[in-house]
Amino acid sequence: MASATLTAPSTTAGHRPFAGREHTSLSDLPPLTTTVPRQYVHRTAVSEVFLTDWRRAGTDAWVVSAQWPRAHSFYSPVDGLHDPMLLVETMRQASILLSHVAHGVPLDHPIIWQDLHYSLVPEALRVTGTPAEIELHITDHDLLYRGDRLASARQLYRVLCDGTELASAELHFSCHSPAVYRRLRGEYSDLQRANARKLDLAEPVTPRLVARDRTGDVVLSPTGHANRWQLRVNTAHPVLFDHPVDHAPGMLMMEAARQAAHAAAGPGFSLPADMTCSFRRYGELDAPCWVAVTPAGRDACDRLLLDITVRQNGRPVFTARAASQSIR
Repeated sequence: MASATLTAPSTTAGHRPFAGREHTSLSDLPPLTTTVPRQYVHRTAVSEVFLTDWRRAGTDAWVVSAQWPRAHSFYSPVDGLHDPMLLVETMRQASILLSHVAHGVPLDHPIIWQDLHYSLVPEALRVTGTPAEIELHITDHDLLYRGDRLASARQLYRVLCDGTELASAELHFSCHSPAVYRRLRGEYSDLQRANARKLDLAEPVTPRLVARDRTGDVVLSPTGHANRWQLRVNTAHPVLFDHPVDHAPGMLMMEAARQAAHAAAGPGFSLPADMTCSFRRYGELDAPCWVAVTPAGRDACDRLLLDITVRQNGRPVFTARAASQSIR
């Protein structure tokens, strides 16, 4: 069972936007000049929507456009490079958008991450004098249906930034009806009850340790043990908790891995240029999660390999291997 459930904050089941775009060539319609509707990427805040357009590019193939700001309230640049978590959030939004507009998944159906991998070119993250124009070339694989509803899919990504190769990536996700999700979650499907039982907010580590400027953006709390932290779950965070959810979001787990990898890599700025993640189960709000990093040698590119595990009640919730590249 995965821990990253991507649910819409407010939806109208069954509605599909831009119904004609998947059957119309790009030359027949002008490109959109604003973001896609926030409901179709499961965001409440319009300012957090990065996608701007989409079109069919062949059988089970799509091109999704996005724009990254030069500065962001949370995914802020470090040492002149865009935060790689912007890539992950853009993938998150693209997978949700296509599940709804291309595959007819109703807007109230949770989208659940299973596995995610990306490999990026750090220099392509360089911030320029204008917002970054992102293009995601996506192909669908291993489509599984239950009746006429998409149940799961694997997507392959080729990502360009201002026309330059930025990353390759892969994402496996599943879709469930609200009724199935309630059965999977049991008592935790009650949003109010889950949030009423949440733990008090733990103390943060020093922001500089995890390449953050503000205490409020720190998601790790010290434990007194090297390379081990408590996950800091701030349900008031305006980006990680854009809307109320019944568990720790997948993007919080990804951010914890990013921050833990940076802290474990030692002095200087390092960037997770390659990351492979598995979402094992839901991270609940009523028990602490523990984040641990284990060095795993170096890869063929001499990047530091780090194994990251988030555990709750003695069981893994999230695991990742990051290749950490020093940026000088």
